[in-house]
Amino acid sequence: MSNVPFDGPIFDGLILGAHLATLDGANGYGEIADAALGWRDGVLTFVGPRSQLPGAPDALAREVIEADGWITPGLVDCHTHLVFAGERAREFEMRLQGASYEAIARAGGGIVSTVRATREADEAELLRQSLPRARALLADGATTLEIKSGYGLDFANERKMLRVARQVGEALGITVRTTYLGAHALPPEFKDRAEDYITAVCEWLPRLHAEGLVDAVDAFCEGIGFSPAQTRRVFDAARALGLPVKLHADQLSDLGGAALAAEFDGLSADHVEYTSLDSVRTMAAHGTVAVLLPGAFHVLRETKLPPLQAFRDNGVAMAVATDCNPGTSPLLSLRQAMQLACTHFRLTPEEALRGATQHASRALGLHDRGVLRVGMRADFVHWNVGHPAELCYWLGGQLAHGIYAGGRRL
Repeated sequence: MSNVPFDGPIFDGLILGAHLATLDGANGYGEIADAALGWRDGVLTFVGPRSQLPGAPDALAREVIEADGWITPGLVDCHTHLVFAGERAREFEMRLQGASYEAIARAGGGIVSTVRATREADEAELLRQSLPRARALLADGATTLEIKSGYGLDFANERKMLRVARQVGEALGITVRTTYLGAHALPPEFKDRAEDYITAVCEWLPRLHAEGLVDAVDAFCEGIGFSPAQTRRVFDAARALGLPVKLHADQLSDLGGAALAAEFDGLSADHVEYTSLDSVRTMAAHGTVAVLLPGAFHVLRETKLPPLQAFRDNGVAMAVATDCNPGTSPLLSLRQAMQLACTHFRLTPEEALRGATQHASRALGLHDRGVLRVGMRADFVHWNVGHPAELCYWLGGQLAHGIYAGGRRL
């Protein structure tokens, strides 16, 4: 309940009657029935039963909304690559017809095709192509997005991607956290010179950070990506600037990537299908979040499950994200990612919802959202559902009735 004295309107807005899934507690949805949710200056100032309001609603708030259904925290998509040019639908078709990754690459496809298209697009064109993807995520409840670079693979184009990511947040009125992923793949001009390329990636980072374009640093630590030693060089450069790190870790093999991220007190290790028990324990010791990416698991028809029970047993928070990208996870709904996490990974609907709110916020280093609690940012979604489990039950459909970021309806 608010501590603001009752001397006139104390809320900018007040929603009455809906059920709240506050997620404020270790277990359960934190349900409040016939609730009141009030906010002022973009911050929640009342979360509780309607009966506990300190006066008549019309006298308390500038705007009063009667509602039914459920309200949850705004969804947080903590792992996306949504800024890119072009698409790779033809490759999807080729894979289904039996073409290998190598054959697709020889035909000019794969990540190199996205790099080429992204380099060719100017800033305005890149924004034009990226905004519809961001709007799709927002329409299904996402009020905070992480967006990575990694399809530029040179200074000018990595900078362009990060600038466009910032513009996405400004255009839509939502929070966008930018992640520098220069160590995503080896560009053609550095063929067989991975060490030289990592040197360049580390040299670009301070310049991009000085322009205010980098919130975190990521890398792809994998046999087809970069080695743990090369990843460590990137993380050392990030640490020198005081920047947090994240990591594409253990997706295709166990190179100890999750443990490496945790060693640097990483915000998250993402994918983590092959993460070992020792690495899980290291993540637990450092508070590193496991980000589950069921979209890529689904599209690639993988069978190796992440160590889900080990994460539970060791108290490692599990976030859920779309991994929205043109090659392996062309997924434009975080709610659909939640559904896939339940179907493929056997998460409960409550775990999936926490994964896309509370734990996803932690995976971005954001502690002012993810639960409905007085003092938190007024990011929330009003859903036309009879129970929160429906958010993971329905395959598609429009369930979001009202989406609010900082107390402003989007």
